[in-house]
Parts: sequence; C-alpha cells; structure tokens
Amino acid sequence: MRRNDIYTLFILAAVWGGSFLFMRMAVGEFGPLPMMGVRTLVAGLILVPLLIARNKLALLRSQWRPIAIVGLFNSALPFVLFAYATQSLPSGTMSVINAVTPLWGAAIAWVWLKDRLPPRRLAGLLIGFAGIVVLVWDKLSLQSSGSLLAVGAAVSAPIFYGVAASFTKKYLAGADPVATATGSLISAGIVLLPFAWWNWPTQPISFRAWGAVIGLTVLCTSIAYTLYYKLLINIGPSKAMTVTFLVPVFGVFWGWLCLDELITIHVVLGGAVILLGTALATGMVGGRKN
Repeated sequence: MRRNDIYTLFILAAVWGGSFLFMRMAVGEFGPLPMMGVRTLVAGLILVPLLIARNKLALLRSQWRPIAIVGLFNSALPFVLFAYATQSLPSGTMSVINAVTPLWGAAIAWVWLKDRLPPRRLAGLLIGFAGIVVLVWDKLSLQSSGSLLAVGAAVSAPIFYGVAASFTKKYLAGADPVATATGSLISAGIVLLPFAWWNWPTQPISFRAWGAVIGLTVLCTSIAYTLYYKLLINIGPSKAMTVTFLVPVFGVFWGWLCLDELITIHVVLGGAVILLGTALATGMVGGRKN
C-alpha cells in the first residue's frame, strides 16, 4: 500500500469517525428526520457535478430502480435509525456499534447469496455479536424505555447496510460506484424529504447545529464517499475495508475530545471483541479470505 493511500485511509477513518459527533451535536435541534433528509439529498446533489464530469449520468438513468432501492436500505433507513439512537447514546458508542456492519454483511450474504462461511468466519460472527452485548450492557435498563429503543435502533441500523450490500452484489454487480453513490443518496433524500418537511423544527436552529449538519453532509458524506471510492480503485475492497477497524478509534476519540464523553470499560472491551469478531468473520485474520 502506497504512503498516500495510507494517509487517505486514516483521513477517511477520522472523517467517518466524526460523523456521529456531528449527529450528536445537531440532532437535538433538527430531529432525526430533518437532519438526515438534509444530509442525504444535499450530499447526493453535491456529487452530481462529479458524475457529470465523468460522463456517468447515463449509467445512473439506466439503473435508477435498483439504485433507488439501495438508497432506501443503505442510507435512508440506517441513517434515521442512527440519528434517533444518537439522541440517547454517546457518539463514541455509536461508532463502535457501526463497526458490526461487515458482520451483518457476511451473515446476510451467507443466508441470501449462499456465500461460503467457513467455521472460523462463523465463529467471528458469534464473537462480534457477543461484543455488541458487552458494549451496550450498561445501557440495557428496563427502567429506561428511551435507552432500550435507542439501543434497538442503533443495533438494527447496520442490518440494513448488510441487506444493501447483498442487494448491490446481486443486482448492481459491475455498476459504476460514483453513479450508485450519487443516485442512492438522492433517492434517499427524496424518500425522506416529506418526513423532513413535516417534522421541521419550529424553533430557530443555531449556527452550531447548522455547522454540524454541513460537516456531516459535505465532509462525512460527499467527500468521504469520494475518498472511499478512490481507495477501492487504488488498493481494492479488502484493504479498503480496514477502515472499519479505524473508525471506532476516531469516533471514541472525537466524543471524548469534543463532548467530554467517558471512555468506559464497556466501550473498550465491547469494541475490542467486535473488532476481533469482524476480523475473523471477514477473513482479514486467521487465514485466507473466503
């Protein structure tokens, strides 16, 4: 891996790790639906000039139906669930929960696409999901329905990423990644637009919250997608996926630095177990990838 690619990998992890920080800063004033409506639609529109510059607009038009479905499962639903959960859960915890995305991707591909899952990778799934329990154990209070709903939303969100990954592999194999990213974000924004309009805050929104949403939209979505697809081209999907291991580190760090969030033993142990399970389940350690 070239030095520039390593730098890009760390920059992408730092940017994506900051997405939950921005959500935490803005969701209280915007609400989940308006915040994610703005994020998806504006981020997709920002990518349109890049799509036009690469002469890929026709590819988006020719595959708009499956791309729109990807937008629902890869952006609209998980983004709203994460935003809802961020109202109650620390941003660092959210970034660690997000690290189980490859686990759900492997599990759903195993069931839906009949992808081979050797015993070592199956053990990785079980270890990773056990890590979720460790991570959120101190949040599971029967006396706090809000916490239970937040944990349920956060843990459910990566499932939709897994569904989207298998759907993409089955119906969009070989599709242009920039066209898919642009179209899926715009379609998610269109789906969320009426809900965002209906739930738009009645009180004025502060510059701090607007700044957080702009950072979430431009930096953590439009620019991050561009960086990720650059990595996919330069180093391939297996190496690009190592960003999964770095995002929680930055997510916990940003939460501690900017929001004074505590780094609890549950976060440390749960995060370590999740990352170990993810490494095994994706074949990144323990032998040849399958």
